[in-house]
Amino acid sequence: MQKWLGFFNVGMAAVLVAFLFASNAGEENGTVDIEKTDALPQVIRPVSLEKPFDFAGESLPMGNFDVRQRLDRELISNSYRHSNTILYLKSMYQYFPAIEKILKENGLPEDFKYLAVAESGLANETSPAGAKGFWQFMTATAKYYGLEINAQVDERYHLEKATRAACSYLKDYYKQFGSWTFAAAAYNMGGPNLKKSIEQQKGATYYDLNLNVETNRYIFRIVALKEIMSDPEKYGFYLDTSEGYPPLDEYKEIEVNKSIADLGQFAIDNGTTYRMLKVYNPWLISSALTNNSGKTYTIRLPL
Repeated sequence: MQKWLGFFNVGMAAVLVAFLFASNAGEENGTVDIEKTDALPQVIRPVSLEKPFDFAGESLPMGNFDVRQRLDRELISNSYRHSNTILYLKSMYQYFPAIEKILKENGLPEDFKYLAVAESGLANETSPAGAKGFWQFMTATAKYYGLEINAQVDERYHLEKATRAACSYLKDYYKQFGSWTFAAAAYNMGGPNLKKSIEQQKGATYYDLNLNVETNRYIFRIVALKEIMSDPEKYGFYLDTSEGYPPLDEYKEIEVNKSIADLGQFAIDNGTTYRMLKVYNPWLISSALTNNSGKTYTIRLPL
């Protein structure tokens, strides 16, 4: 038994020496077997900036090292923020068709669909400041552009109506500043704040200005999202059309001009569930719809 153990120990020592020799040889040759190291099995590469970039047809001055670095940051951040970016890609199949249609009808560049991604991630989110919906409207601005907001209805959550309101808002800023890039920056930080910054800093373009941290990154984030979502496989995201979320385009509409005391019962009476009623009509934010004025509401119900 002791003799056998002796042979065993000698054999194990020989194996260990051979393993160490092979590992050292691999390191000296610049190649390391991933299975024999603690390295993560991933490939991290910089993003190429060797191409022109633009937002809404307005070119980024890529000869400016500061512009290149700021865009580089957003491209890298969103390329390697895997869970968020794959969800954006799935959601675009559901919501981009409706957004693109309204942008076109209102004469806005299609690139503004990526502003909605930057604002909300294509979700009816609420910000810490109280901005809501895909387009992140604050209450006063939403009401100014015709969206109804009360205890039971919040049309900031109505995709089509909120998108039309955003189009009007952005067109007003374009008229004021003469640039879609400035219009997007104003959307983020407010027109009066942007106007003040332009006057104080004597900047001719967005890229000449030193703004707050969020707005400094804002246009670059939109451009990065546009770049990645326009060509996801280039950035390592592989998604078949069938894997995207389906558009909510199969529904019937019911016009209602009276109060609905119980939306749960209303849903059942119309062949659906309360959950599906809310999915197709997220602007209905209560369990009832009081309508003393006789206003006509259009409610969507899944087929």
